[in-house]
Formats: sequence, C-alpha cells, structure tokens
Amino acid sequence: MLHILQSPNGFDPAAAVTWLLALALGITVHEFAHAWRADKAGDPTPRSQGRLSLNPLDHYDPIGSTMILLFGLGWAKPVPVNPFLFRHPRRDEIMVSLWGPLANLITAAVVAIPVRLNVAGPYTDPLLWMMQLNLGLAVFNLIPVFPLDGSHVLSALLPVDKARRLDAVYSQYGIVLLVVVMFAAGNFVWLAVRALILLLAGI
Repeated sequence: MLHILQSPNGFDPAAAVTWLLALALGITVHEFAHAWRADKAGDPTPRSQGRLSLNPLDHYDPIGSTMILLFGLGWAKPVPVNPFLFRHPRRDEIMVSLWGPLANLITAAVVAIPVRLNVAGPYTDPLLWMMQLNLGLAVFNLIPVFPLDGSHVLSALLPVDKARRLDAVYSQYGIVLLVVVMFAAGNFVWLAVRALILLLAGI
C-alpha cells in the first residue's frame, strides 16, 4: 500500500486522502452489508447495536482499521449477529457472510464504470485504487480461515457434526489460525489473492 502514497517528490498527500476515502468506503459497505442481511434474516442485533449504518465511524476499529491503513492487513469492527435468531440458520449464515464480499464486488464494479467508459478524467487513478481495494477486501475475506467471512461459509456448508468440530477449533484458536496460515503459506496466499484481484479487475 505504501507505494501508492509516494510520488517522485516523496509523500503524496492526495494519494493518502484517496486511500483513506477508499478504505472508509470499502469497510463501510462491507460491514453495512453484513448488518443489512442479518437484519433481513430476522436478527435485530446489528440494528440494536447501531451497525445498520453507512457512517464509517460506526464500523471503525481503532486497532484493526488502523493496521489496514498502515500495513494493508487488519480488520474492521465485527458486526455482532445472533445466528439463533435467523429464520433459516444455516442458509442465512452463508448469506450474511457472503454479503460483505458481495458488497465490495458491487462497489468495485460501480466505481469502475467511469473508467471503463473513459469519462473518469483526472479521477481515473483514485477510482482504480478504490476498485482494487474493494476487490482485495472481497477476495481476502473469502479465505476460509477464522475470523474471515469464508470461515463462516465453510462451517455452514459442512455437515452439522463436522461444523461443530470446526467451530470448536475456531473458538479455541481464534485469529491465531489466520496468523499461522499467513506466515506458513503467506506467499502462496498473496499470489492467489493477487491473481484473483487482477482477473476481476480485468473483467
């Protein structure tokens, strides 16, 4: 990420502002989509916690969001949900989890339209950065490792007994699993993520 903020003369304030706006947009639509889909599934928890909101501050995590800004890897404030309140627990668990990445894909497509039509002018680079960041959030969050969205999708797709065992592992080891995966297979993961982002960006 840091290379985006550099110009031939050093730090580029305009690029920094663009990155902040792109980050705020990407995180906000992602978490709002989770909250909106959970609310539609019958769980009032996100609404009661003030997360059914398009205000970026409602989804900002002081540590995780700042890490995304500085290092390109971190997290937003998780949307609280109660799967026991879903009308169709297993199906809705999948849909709630998928709607965050889906919202990022939709956002990437929308901001890419002016670029595709060659009407973006001086806003071409900022729009491309917004597109790439949203694609990155969508693809990365689909990795089936806790606490990413893909882990919830995987759990909901498994037979109930296997899902419970997997959830127990997630509960015991938490984010440690993600750290281990990123260190053990980080190069492969990033290559795969980057390849998918470039594929989607081309489309």
